[in-house]
Amino acid sequence: MNATTTRGALLAALACVLVGGSFTANSLLGDYPYAGGQFLRYGLACLLLLPIVGPGAGARVRALTSRQWVRLALLAALGMVGFNLAVIAAERTAEPAVPGVFVGCAPVVVAVLVPLLEGRRPQRVVLSGALFVVAGACTVQGWGRTDGTGIAFSVCALAGEVGFAVLAVPVLRPLGPRLLSATVCGVAAVESAVAGAVLDGGAWLRRPDATETAALLWQAAIVTVVGFVCWYMGMQRIGAERATLFSGLIPVAAACTAPLVGTGSYGVPQAVGSALVGAGVALGCRTRPSPPRYEGSSPLVRKQV
Repeated sequence: MNATTTRGALLAALACVLVGGSFTANSLLGDYPYAGGQFLRYGLACLLLLPIVGPGAGARVRALTSRQWVRLALLAALGMVGFNLAVIAAERTAEPAVPGVFVGCAPVVVAVLVPLLEGRRPQRVVLSGALFVVAGACTVQGWGRTDGTGIAFSVCALAGEVGFAVLAVPVLRPLGPRLLSATVCGVAAVESAVAGAVLDGGAWLRRPDATETAALLWQAAIVTVVGFVCWYMGMQRIGAERATLFSGLIPVAAACTAPLVGTGSYGVPQAVGSALVGAGVALGCRTRPSPPRYEGSSPLVRKQV
């Protein structure tokens, strides 16, 4: 890999490690209203991102087409608000490993879907690497008890994870990583507020206690601001297919940090799974990333929202 792709790989890896290590913060927000927590997290993240979006941000946002705004709304609804809601709903009737396994399949789906939407064939090496990553992620997490409802919401979580990468591809170039992150966080905050007011009424938002405040600050400042910007900067350099390979690091990071807070252990299955994820990432990153095609570049892409 050259300097650009190496930097992109490191940025994508850092973003996924931050997400994987954030599960402890999630556990501290179990009693806080879901929509209110999402509103505070993404609203604060948007405010923190605005000073670093760069010059000409207003003009770039005003230049977005209605199709691109629809895509941003879907990205926020599916890949951010919907993804988190699906994981929470799945874990009501399924052990956490179940949605984790489904979400771990995202590299394979993205490795197939993105090339097809751009009018080209999936890269065999990337797809092979994605299969190794999925096998490693499943080995790290194992499998747990579930029912049909848990599986259904786990599939929704997978759709959200895929959407977070795929829906961003056509709007990444005109907005750039920082402005894209700020924009979707703002949209997600509005969507969360609307959903909370409709579903929970006046109980959708309350003042968080000290523990919840610390967790929300971590989620907003570190996982969202740093994580999102690093993710999209990485994706800009190495493409969505190869960047999504690094999502296999999410369960690895979770498994590594779990013993630190007494919520799990790191044993032989986690070590074997971590090795498989590493092998898959190394294999998939051997090829040169295909240049992304943006809206209007092919008939297949033009048909998408």
